[in-house]
Amino acid sequence: MVDLAPQDETITLEQLDRDPFPIYRRLRAETPVLRVKAAGRTFLTKAADTKYVKDNPELFSSDDPNTPMKRAFRAHTLMRKDGEAHKRERMAMAPAFSPRVIQGEWVPAYQRVAEEYVARLPRGEVVDLFPALSGPYAARGLAILLGIQEATDAQMQRWSQILIEGAGNFGWRDDLFAQSDAANDEMDALFDSLQDRHRADPNNSALSVMLNADDPIEQSQIYSNIKIAIGGGINEPRDALNTILYGLLTNRDQLDEVKRNDDWDKAFEEGIRWVAPISASSRLVMEDTEIRGHVVQKGETVMTIQASANRDEELFENGEDFIVYRDKNPHQSFGNGPHFCQGTHVARRAIAHVMLPLLFDRFPNMSIPNTDDVIWRGFGFRGPITLPVLLN
Repeated sequence: MVDLAPQDETITLEQLDRDPFPIYRRLRAETPVLRVKAAGRTFLTKAADTKYVKDNPELFSSDDPNTPMKRAFRAHTLMRKDGEAHKRERMAMAPAFSPRVIQGEWVPAYQRVAEEYVARLPRGEVVDLFPALSGPYAARGLAILLGIQEATDAQMQRWSQILIEGAGNFGWRDDLFAQSDAANDEMDALFDSLQDRHRADPNNSALSVMLNADDPIEQSQIYSNIKIAIGGGINEPRDALNTILYGLLTNRDQLDEVKRNDDWDKAFEEGIRWVAPISASSRLVMEDTEIRGHVVQKGETVMTIQASANRDEELFENGEDFIVYRDKNPHQSFGNGPHFCQGTHVARRAIAHVMLPLLFDRFPNMSIPNTDDVIWRGFGFRGPITLPVLLN
């Protein structure tokens, strides 16, 4: 007889927010399929299982009704759709993410922003790079790509954080939804005000290509697509940049080799493997199925823990360590299957091709004076929330 997965009532959301990795290490070894009461989800912590779920959308649907995302975004977003409905909304934005447009427009735009923002940093001082550089850089580049340059860096970052907290509001707190409602009102008003500009002057930004399409998707879905990009498109490159900087600055021998070989791409891939910016994803189980000898019932929600899969001992030797020069690095940080992250190629270029070489060229002897001052947070989304660096 096949049993349900065991249930855990001791793991808390606070523990997962502060440092989930010791918990994941234990779960991979002892109970890789585990119902975690605090999250209301069945955690999958092994790489084979997380990949299996993402690769089988018919069995594991993105349309999870138990997630707070729909309430936070006031929309049924493409992140929670499958099949043709998901494809139609994803393809509506696709022209803005074509290789030609990325290389011809967005990379030069990110380069200009990077040079301006790095030039503002004071030499010889300790600066927290989260608010001083990584957050604003990710926000400004994304605003340009989306066609909403009128939004300030502060607005972009605030909206992103509110949407993330709303989408992760598994405790269904009213105060967090009140914040997301107010942010939705602000974003909707901005998008309304930009329609005339984009219709009069069509361009390759995401808002423009969706508004001017031959067969446009509904306005509510155009807006929700932009909001999804704001929610995920700031924290991912921001947290990736901060994580990679921490990894390199605490492993000087690796940093020296990366500089010598111009291996910023390798550093990028290792950083997002080591600490996945998007650490966990939910899927709704469409029919009774079996994972590792446990029945997972129709209607349950499984949570694929990419952060754990990326350190799975079966795939990664010394997975807990930051090692740029790994033999192989099959991480799952950008997802897989139909929901593979659309912003992958932009994020990789913005960080690995633009910001990292520029920053180390300007401040070749950067250091972290006290690693205890670096604070990491996040369960669904993770990265350093403070990164004090001495800029030399």
